[in-house]
Amino acid sequence: MIAAKQITGLILAGGRAQRMGGIDKGLILFLEKPLIESAIARLKEQVGAMLINANRNITKYASYSYPVLMDETPDFSGPLAGFAIGLKHCQTPYLLVCPCDSPLLPLDLASRMAAELERTECDLVYASTRALNGKIWAQPVFCLMRSDLGESLNAFLKSGDLKIDHWFKALRSTTVIFDDEAAFANVNTPEELLALEKLAP
Repeated sequence: MIAAKQITGLILAGGRAQRMGGIDKGLILFLEKPLIESAIARLKEQVGAMLINANRNITKYASYSYPVLMDETPDFSGPLAGFAIGLKHCQTPYLLVCPCDSPLLPLDLASRMAAELERTECDLVYASTRALNGKIWAQPVFCLMRSDLGESLNAFLKSGDLKIDHWFKALRSTTVIFDDEAAFANVNTPEELLALEKLAP
């Protein structure tokens, strides 16, 4: 069984947040606290160590006392750049990635994904959600992977491809389906922020 102490959590806070007017999303207030704090609070009990990927406001993110890692690829290359730097610094057998702007992320995210990774012996498992109409939606930024995938990812990035699903297809990957769509809701607009605050426990 994969234990929490074998997993490092990586919170992605390195994006441009263009739909929020370029504001650093991790520092946007959610219930009067920066969004990053909700992600930390919900993730820290599920993992043994924590990392934050950020490209701006490094000092503010460092105030949470976790290592803050900047992308090594230029020009905000997207989530995979965050994955790559997380894998480079991960010192546990597994890396669990989630975005900074989903403040209701599941408290059983790590345990369910770890069980599926172990059961299937895959390289990586990502989350999916089931909509009310039964349709399954991939949530690829929420994923648990073996920490020895850095070489594979770096080779993929050097090819010029930045699409998460393309890299996943190059691996042995699978998914875990969660029924609570709201747990994976993220903040892209001020309206979404207000809607999520109403859903928060």
